[in-house]
Amino acid sequence: MNIQNTQELSKTGYRIAIEPVEGAFEASFANGLSVQSDAVRLLHETRLATTVYFPLECLDESLLEASNLRTFCPFKGTARYWHIGTGENKIENAIWAYDSPLKEALEVKGHFSIMPHALAGLQSKPDVNLRPQDGHISSPLADWILREAAYCKDRAELVGLLGRKFVGEGIALQRLTVTIWSLHPEIAGLNMIWLRDEDTVRASEPDHSLFSNPAYINSPLRHVTDGLGGVRQPLNEDKTEFDFPIMADLKAKGATDYVAMPLIFSDGQINIMTLTSDHPDGFTTANLGLIFECSSVISRYLEVMTLRKNTEVLLETYLGQRTGRKVLNGAIRRGEGEDIKSVVLFSDLRNSTTLAETLPQADYLDLINDYFDTISDAITAHGGEVLKFIGDAVLAVFPISDEPGDQENKAREALKTARLATQSVQERANARLEEGRPAFEAGIALHVGDVAYGNVGARDRLDFTVVGPAVNLASRIEGLTKETGHKVLASGAFRQALGAGEIGLTSAGSHAFKGITGEHEIFVVDV
Repeated sequence: MNIQNTQELSKTGYRIAIEPVEGAFEASFANGLSVQSDAVRLLHETRLATTVYFPLECLDESLLEASNLRTFCPFKGTARYWHIGTGENKIENAIWAYDSPLKEALEVKGHFSIMPHALAGLQSKPDVNLRPQDGHISSPLADWILREAAYCKDRAELVGLLGRKFVGEGIALQRLTVTIWSLHPEIAGLNMIWLRDEDTVRASEPDHSLFSNPAYINSPLRHVTDGLGGVRQPLNEDKTEFDFPIMADLKAKGATDYVAMPLIFSDGQINIMTLTSDHPDGFTTANLGLIFECSSVISRYLEVMTLRKNTEVLLETYLGQRTGRKVLNGAIRRGEGEDIKSVVLFSDLRNSTTLAETLPQADYLDLINDYFDTISDAITAHGGEVLKFIGDAVLAVFPISDEPGDQENKAREALKTARLATQSVQERANARLEEGRPAFEAGIALHVGDVAYGNVGARDRLDFTVVGPAVNLASRIEGLTKETGHKVLASGAFRQALGAGEIGLTSAGSHAFKGITGEHEIFVVDV
């Protein structure tokens, strides 16, 4: 094949060129079928091998089966696919065609091409060169993406700089959005919108109700996320392939062209980047081609930033904010940690065994999660950290720094926590009774002492927690709340940490605890 393409493509800009070729072409499929035509069209695309398109009438329709696969090209449009052959000789997704090609590719309408895995051989008379032309991406935008974009501190900064760089490249970009789906129990994802006239990034984190919202269901975001390909819709023409409501909204604001393309992460997750132009002629092929070629690198940057953020969120969700940050910063070896002084708060659900045995499982899980929410909200409201849930108990810490007065401050915050938690538990219990659901009660213990704060566990299964006599004593004091009927009890060490002043603690005498040396004075907290 030694005949050169009739149109020379730019080695730095992106172009599409289509030419009819006189001569006979024959393509053999891997299952033994073949097609012939003397009216093929060649599509030349920057830095890609030339693609041969045969007329659709060459195919025997009885051998075709429509596929659900759709792919997207911002220059040619959305391609649909067919399987070819029958029974064991069927080749899946063997050919593709564009039903409604975009203006850059109108000449391939009514034609199809063959996927590499389905093609056994291609012959032409005379020979035609189908090799890709040499070339490289070269532009200030590409240089910035390769050399500097990786140093953006977060995703919003990257999106904002991308918007400015696109405009600096001469692209008439009115609006840029990036949507990244998240791994979070409450947040569906992160949506970032950059507007040229404002030059700011608006970021929002919708919850999972987004997926049932009609605005999302009938949107390009869902179309792309569901793997149906991208979207390219000129808004300055009467002819439309897509009829999403947002397009009418954008057109009313002066938009002339719209693109939604997938940003695919390495695990297959499909995220979305959309671009809106307000130039009278919309996007040029060269401008869109540059963005399209850079999109895989942009996607990788976003993936790395997202993985970092997801890791932070997961560690904070499962370990707490302070502890999660320590693990992320490298505290990952068994035995690694520190000895700290801390207020220890231990809360346990009353009558949990009876509740678990008498309630249906779903109702018990609902109750225990309601209890955890109530206690945790009170702890975080006063600067404490829920370190872990132990069965139906909550272990929280208020770490004490070396700053003067911090021990008293943390003790007083923990005291406020216990009172707020007790009040909230009572209010929530009353509300549940009014709703016809079982109520719950809790006991709370407060103690101050030295704890080992770090990694414990097996070699390949670690837990970041606090251990030591102070934790054991807090647990034993909480058990005493069940015997005495008091809602909140505190140790003498905690009472001492509070310092002077009216604090509402009354001595309940000294008590001995199983496994704990000596007797310890215990105080009843006025709630």
